Amino acid sequence: MQTISLAIHGGAGTLIKGAMTPEKEAGYKAALAEALQAGYQILESGGSSLDAVEKAVMVLEDCPLFNAGKGSVFTANGNHEMDASIMTGQDRNAGAVSLIKGVKNPIHLARTVLEKSEHVFLAGEGALEFAKQENLEMADEAYFYNELRHQQWLSIKDSDHFQLDHTKKTDSKFGTVGAVACDRHGNIAAATSTGGMTNKKFGRIGDSPMLGAGNYANNKTCAVSCTGSGEYFIRAVVAYDVSCLMEFKSMSLEEASQEVIQNRLKDINGDGGLIAVDAHGNISMPFNTEGMYRACKSSSGREEIAIYKEA
Repeated sequence: MQTISLAIHGGAGTLIKGAMTPEKEAGYKAALAEALQAGYQILESGGSSLDAVEKAVMVLEDCPLFNAGKGSVFTANGNHEMDASIMTGQDRNAGAVSLIKGVKNPIHLARTVLEKSEHVFLAGEGALEFAKQENLEMADEAYFYNELRHQQWLSIKDSDHFQLDHTKKTDSKFGTVGAVACDRHGNIAAATSTGGMTNKKFGRIGDSPMLGAGNYANNKTCAVSCTGSGEYFIRAVVAYDVSCLMEFKSMSLEEASQEVIQNRLKDINGDGGLIAVDAHGNISMPFNTEGMYRACKSSSGREEIAIYKEA
C-alpha cells in the first residue's frame, strides 16, 4: 500500500537554546503543526502532493514567525523582495518567481507560473505584471510590516552588512519555509519560499527559487526543499545533488541527504539543512546547524515536530 507523507521546514539554524523561551518554542511548534495538518489533510483526502506542498507553504507564508510572505525581512531599501519555487516530480514541471513585491503568497504565484504560463522562472516587475493579470491576491506594505523584522533591519541599516536569519549574529533567527510530499499515487512535489536576507542589496537572489539548488522534485528519486546559506546551496547544487546520489550511486534517501548536508555542503563551509521525501513515502530531514524548524507526518506512523537536534 502506498505511503503518503509530508515534511515541512521553517528554516535551519534556530534561536540558541538559551534564548529560546517555552512560550516562543510553543509558538513555533504550533505554527508548524498547523501547516503540517493543513497539507496532510489534502493527502489524506486523496489530493495531490502539489496541492499539499502549496497549502503547507501558504500557511507558513501567512505566519509572521517565519521569513517568507508576511514575515519577510527588510532589504537595504526598506522594502521586501520575496522568492519562491514549486516543482512536481511526476513530469518535472515547475514554476519559480524572484524579487517579488506585494504578492500575499509568492508560492501561489510560482504555482500559477507552473500552470498558466509557458515559462518556468519569472522575476521582478514582469512577475508582478503576471500576478496582476492572473488576479492573484495582493497585499500592501502594512501587511508585510513586522516590528521585529524592522528592528533587525535598523540594527544594520546603512552598513555593508547583511544578515541571514539563521546566523549567530542575531538573537532572532527565522528562515526560509518549505514542504515536500508524497501522495497516494506515489507522486512527489516540493515547494520553497523565502523573504531573503536582511539588508540585502543589488537584487540578490538566493537558492530558494532556483531549481536544483534550493528546490527539486523527480518521482524517480526524491523531492527536496532546502534552507540555509543560499550562496553555498547554489554553488553545491544541493537539491539536485541529493537526487543524483540516489539515481547514479543507488543511495537511499537518508544516505544521500546526509551525505550532501553533512559532508559535501560542509566541505565548502556551507550551513543549513533540507527536507526530502521519495516516491515510497520515506522522509529525511538532515541539518548541520544547531537546529531546524521542522515537522513531518506519514501514514506509516511517523509524526514529528521539532526544533533542535534530538538527544
